[in-house]
Amino acid sequence: MALTLYVGSKRYSSWSLRPYLALVHAGAELTTKTILLDQKDTRAHIAAISPSGRVPVLHDGDQVIFDSLAICEYVAELYPTAGLWPDERGARARARSIASEMHSGFAALRTHMSMDLGADRSGQGRTPESLADIARIEEVWSTALAASGGPFLFGTFTIADAMYAPVVTRFQTFAVELAPVNQTYVETVLALPAMRAWYADAASEPTTR
Repeated sequence: MALTLYVGSKRYSSWSLRPYLALVHAGAELTTKTILLDQKDTRAHIAAISPSGRVPVLHDGDQVIFDSLAICEYVAELYPTAGLWPDERGARARARSIASEMHSGFAALRTHMSMDLGADRSGQGRTPESLADIARIEEVWSTALAASGGPFLFGTFTIADAMYAPVVTRFQTFAVELAPVNQTYVETVLALPAMRAWYADAASEPTTR
């Protein structure tokens, strides 16, 4: 089945990265189309393909799915053997819980340490609120990794990892010092072929922020 994922600028769009990783992991037959953000015609381009007026949005024939987590859930149903959620019910519930926490929380981190691939913002963004968010994320990661044994949060790659992948890029951009186990996790995610491909595409985009 052929799917089309519309994403925002790969340099900046954290929400777009998440379903992209899930789709690539699932082995989906996928076309990715980028709409550059912060352009005069950005709003019109997005409105033409997304009922919410936002990206990412996934087109599967006449079916249109928007919102990062909703797209990831849709992909998990399309590709049930891809293991996008853990098989064991308790682990699956924990994975969904921390994915949802990422989806709805960490506002200070988003504000003060925005995703910007290729930039070097070492030492910036360290407000008390963003540091509290970082501490919570470190707790989430270390707890999950201790329970699963790694290398991903629940052993193998899941939607939980897709949801936290933009945080990985932020920690890289802002040179956030992490506990060794969490730094190893950052390096594991950054080494994914899909992440390297996303970074390569981002490097060719214009800088607008």
